[in-house]
Amino acid sequence: MTRAPQEPVYMISVAAQLTGLHPQTVRLYERLGLVTPRRVSNKNRLYSDSDIARLQQIRRFTRDMGVNLAGVEVILDLLRRIEDMQEELDRLRQAVSAPPPES
Repeated sequence: MTRAPQEPVYMISVAAQLTGLHPQTVRLYERLGLVTPRRVSNKNRLYSDSDIARLQQIRRFTRDMGVNLAGVEVILDLLRRIEDMQEELDRLRQAVSAPPPES
């Protein structure tokens, strides 16, 4: 059985290990709103595969490309906007290509 990419499964220690980040760095990214793990039992954070991919993306921006965290925030927002626009474009294309309703 395959789980959804948004399903929270990893404790912070595992998330840190999978991404090569220190747990404190992962917590910092959460405080800055760059990643939002799911809270369970009001205390524990659980990270999904999507969260892990986002943390790896942030690490690439900061370590490999030298982008500061403010820049990372801007880049992630722009990527989200592009994704939203692509989804809207796909919906519009489907609407245009759909046969007209019968009267």
